[in-house]
Order: sequence, then C-alpha cells, then structure tokens
Amino acid sequence: MSHKVKLSLLDPVLLKPALFDAVRWLAPRWQLRNPVMFVVYLGSLLTTFLGFQALLGTGEASVYFIFAIALWLWFTVLFANFAQALAEGRSKAQAAALRGAKQEVAAKKLVMPQYGSTWVTVSGITLRKGDVVLVETGDVIPADGEVIEGVASVDESAITGESAPVIREAGGDFSAVTGGTRVLSDWLVMRVTVNPGEAFLDRMIAMVEGARRQKTPNEIALTILLVALTIIFLLVTVTLLPFSLFSVSMTGSSQPITVTVLVALLVCLIPTTIGGLLSAIGVAGMSRMMQANVIAASGRAIEAAGDVDVLLLDKTGTITLGNRQAAAFLPVPGVAEKQLADAAQLASLADETPEGRSIVVLAKQKFNLRERPIQALNAHFVPFTAQTRMSGVNLGDRQIRKGAASALRKHIEAQGQTSLPAIAERVEEVARRGSTPMVVADGARELGVIELKDIVKGGIKERFAELRRMGIKTVMITGDNGLTAAAIAAEAGVDDFLAEATPETKLKLIRSYQAEGRLVAMTGDGTNDAPALAQADVAVVMNTGTQAAKEAGNMVDLDSNPTKLIEIVEIGKQMLMTRGALTTFSIANDVAKYFAIIPAAFASTYPQLNALNVMGLNSPSSAILSAVIFNALIIVFLIPLALKGVKYRALGAATLLRRNLLSYGLGGLTVPFVGIKLIDILLSLLGGVSS
Repeated sequence: MSHKVKLSLLDPVLLKPALFDAVRWLAPRWQLRNPVMFVVYLGSLLTTFLGFQALLGTGEASVYFIFAIALWLWFTVLFANFAQALAEGRSKAQAAALRGAKQEVAAKKLVMPQYGSTWVTVSGITLRKGDVVLVETGDVIPADGEVIEGVASVDESAITGESAPVIREAGGDFSAVTGGTRVLSDWLVMRVTVNPGEAFLDRMIAMVEGARRQKTPNEIALTILLVALTIIFLLVTVTLLPFSLFSVSMTGSSQPITVTVLVALLVCLIPTTIGGLLSAIGVAGMSRMMQANVIAASGRAIEAAGDVDVLLLDKTGTITLGNRQAAAFLPVPGVAEKQLADAAQLASLADETPEGRSIVVLAKQKFNLRERPIQALNAHFVPFTAQTRMSGVNLGDRQIRKGAASALRKHIEAQGQTSLPAIAERVEEVARRGSTPMVVADGARELGVIELKDIVKGGIKERFAELRRMGIKTVMITGDNGLTAAAIAAEAGVDDFLAEATPETKLKLIRSYQAEGRLVAMTGDGTNDAPALAQADVAVVMNTGTQAAKEAGNMVDLDSNPTKLIEIVEIGKQMLMTRGALTTFSIANDVAKYFAIIPAAFASTYPQLNALNVMGLNSPSSAILSAVIFNALIIVFLIPLALKGVKYRALGAATLLRRNLLSYGLGGLTVPFVGIKLIDILLSLLGGVSS
C-alpha cells in the first residue's frame, strides 16, 4: 500500500475535519500559540461583550454595527484556524496511510538458553534493540534492523509506494531493512536496531502529523516581527481612546471614537493576513515534501533546503544514468579490433552487470560474434571482486582478463611483463573524453581498451543552469580519476567537481564551504557517507541506505532517487518564496486598509480627515465594516496559495525580491481598494449600516 495521498482542498475528507478543528481551536489555549491572532481573538470577545451590552441598552448605541464587527472578527479567527487545519489535515491523511503499513506481527527471535540456541516465536512489539530475528519468505519484517546473514528479495511498497522488490543482504550499503516491509523470497537474519516507538514508520508518522514540527529560525524571526508590529499598533490604539475623548472636549464634537471602532482599527492595522497563514505555510511545506516521497526530520531542514547555495551531487545515478555502456574497442598496434572484441566478449559472457552485457552486445553488433561453444571451450569464469578489480575467463591454459587499468597493469607485471605504452595512451584518451577505460589482456599480452561511456542524463545541464541562476553552486562528487571527472563535469555543466572522492575529502570539502558561510546539501546512502551527511546542512539519505546513514541525515528519500536533491531544494525555496510573497502582500495590504479605516474612524472627531477618503466610501460605519470584512475574506482567498505554494521560478534572490514587490506588493496595495469598495457598495445595496 502506498503512503502517497493526493487530496483536493475541496475534498470532504479534508474539509469536514478542518471545519471541526477550526471551531475546536477557538479555545484560549490554542489561540495563545499565535500571538497575532490572539489579539484578534481578544477583540472578538470584547466586541461580543459590547454587543450584548448595547442590546441591553447600557453600552454603545449601534447594536447591528457592533455585532457585525464582532461576527466578522470571529470569522477572521475561524478562517485562520481553518487554514492551519487544512494544512494539518492533509498531513494527517498521509499519516493515516502510513499507519496502514504498521501491523503487529509475530517474530522468530533467537534465544540462547543454557544448552544451545533456538528460534522462539514472539510478538513483534516485544522486540528490543539488539535482538536477533529470523525472517523467511512471506514474513513481514517486524522492526527496523540490519541484515547480519543471508540475502533476500524484499517488497518495500508499503514504505516507498514502489512495487518493484529490492535486494537486501548482509554487509555493504544494502543491509538496512524497515519494519512493515515483506520478504518475498529466501531468508534473512537481522539484528533489531530500534526500540518500540522509535522505528522508522513511527518517526515518519510523528513527523508527518506535525507533532515534532518546531518553528524554524526564519519563522521565529518573522513571528517576532509580527508580534512587535502588533504590540506597537496595540499601544497606539490604547492611547487613542483618552486622546479622542480629550479632543471631544477641546473641539466640542459629540461623537468620540467608540471601543468597537478602535478594536476594528487595531485588527485592520496589525498583520492578520500573514499572521493567520504563517503556520499553515510551514505545515504545507512539510506536506509538499511528503508528496515528493521525502520525509523531513523538521521544518528547519526544509527551510535550510530553501537557503542552500551549494549542492554536492554524486556522479553515478544523479548526473549520469549510472549504467555504463561499451562504446568502442580500441586495440593496440598489431592487434585487430575483431580480435580485441572476441576476447572481450569471451571474458564477459558470464558478466551480468550492465557493462558486461553491453560488451557482449557491442561485439555482436560490430562483428556478428555469437553462439560461442562454452562447453567445448571448457570455460571457467572468474568473477569480479573488489580486491582484484578485474574479471574474465580461463579457457584451458588461456587466461583472458578485463578490468581497471591499474589492476591489469599489476596482473601483467605479476607475469614478468611490462604494460605497453600504447595502453597508457588509450587509457588517457578515453579518460579525457569522460569515459571509463577497461583494459583487456590475453595471458600476459595486452590487447587493447574498451571504452565504457557513462551517459549524462538528458536535461540535467539545463537543470544546473537553472540552479546557477538561483545562485546555487553545483559540485559533482565522483570516485573517477581527475581527467574523467573533468570531462563529465564539462559535459554536464556543473560548476566544480571532486575527483577520487573519499569520506575524508567529502567532509573536508563540506567544512570548507561552511567556513565561507555557505549552506551545503548532499545525498548519500552508505556508512562511509555518514560523516559528511552529519556535517551537511541538508543531508538527504536514500531509503535503501544503511542505518548509520539514516541516523546522520535529516531527510529520507523513500524513492532512493539521487536526483531528488534538486527537487528538495526547489520545494524548500518554494516555501520561502511563499512566505515572502504573502508577507509582502500582507504588509502592503495593511497600508491600503489605512486609507479606508483611519479616515472613517476619526471622521467624527476630525472632519478634515474626510479628504483622505479616496475610495469614496458610503459612510464611516460602512467603511469600517467593509475593511473588517475584507480583512477576514482575504485569508480565505489566500489559503490555496499558502497550501500549494507560489509558482517556483529558477531566479536569483534579487530578481525574486523585485518580482515579489511588483506582483504581491503592488497587488497588496491595489486589491484592498477594489475589495473594500465592492463590499461597501454591497452593504449600501443591502440597506446600509447604522452608525
């Protein structure tokens, strides 16, 4: 079962719980979490009290006006609650799907009594860190763990949504298994690496539900700014009442400013729009990351992704397709190309790697070499090992080998011969083209070089150009030699590269960029990547990676797709762009509202302020109520933008700032003029507002 959940904002599955939560969160303990909206909440309570006072004939005169203001202030609070509830509702739906992957299962636990060891069936929830468990064909893996023996095909669709099974085996970078996945074939002996409640699925559910979502540094800074603005306007409003009463006695006016008008003035002056949507933007950012099949440990990680300016990208699988293909046979002088192809194909007949299969295919295509009599040749195939770095075949006394240039050189020297200068020339020639050279030898005689071409992914150069326009530096990480790395880097369009990379050199590179004040993002999956992942600001770990790598990172890519790092950065930047755009709109919005409500609020005390009534609003009461209604409704209209995010554009920070000021800044100034005027006209058509 896939955990991916795609719901429309109008889906009843989201709307009904969100409406319920919007009302439930009217409790003071919930409202205290948002200082800006808490001020609106207090204003709602105060105007409601004043309305009932007026209804009893002991307070302000206009009952309709007071209750209308109170009603729309309550709507303002409800709409802000509704925005956050919608965002969290989407996350809860995703968490519910994840919970479906959790199930209580039986586990075959290894116990060691006094006279030997045996497997005992126990409940999976009783397993503790360090327990050893046997999982066989058809069994559900009961907990997160590390394979210590065996190899098996595992269905991880409950976690990744990907139906294709994966291989998990002891040792290497594919030894981590996740609770809730199922063994399809063979068996595994695994060591449990977590205690109950700490499993990967448990952490995912907690993160997705927002239980661990803490405000990010930028979000905290913006909240402090909004609170400061609110306090300033609150102090200004509180000082206006005695000042207006003093003005009445000095001017002889008979209509001082009422408390209801002052509350309306305060609510329209403080940044309620961004205050009501700020939390929803953060929750929606995590939800969008989840839609991309990425689990972020915190909102801080997503925000850091938006601020990243250096990307470290593995060459294989990220920049290139990863499956190197044989492209050419390059024989040394005195050796025919067909002779080299024949030997290379013989050495590759049992090689099931993409490179080995491509060598066999290329020999067939170029020289029609097929139907090799393997049994008659008495062939004994020599598999590739990390120690020898070569493979091949023994045909009686004949030994054909293919492999890395350095490995074949040692193989030749071990037989008392010297590697040919022509081989070194061919190897350097291939490396300069960005391909990988593979030397072929028949006994102690070198025949030539196979050129293995690693294909750069289509469109990747354009993606890097987009990142460059955004001010992000791309660095390719590869174990290839410097010549090959330089050629591929040039073809792919990356800004820099690190060749012959080791865990130590990766860590050193990250620290050097961070010392310059830059934020670094990288991907990894192996235990040897853990130090660099722990150092990086944004560390995306493949779901197929080891437990050590997962613990070092702050994001997990469930698809195990190395190119996802680019998408993660785009989502992070989209969240920052959304917050910036709505903040710009909100502040500009407030500036426009001043022209509607301030002249109306003080018109009775200072008639000269009528000159500022540039909208030509019907009456002071209509103007104030229109501004309050607009203030509530604009939150509703901006909810889809807050949840979906503004459209991502690959532009630099300065360009984005200019566009924000032009679109959202100018829009924030003009929309209120139009909106408040239309509401004022509608109120007039409905019979006006008593003052």
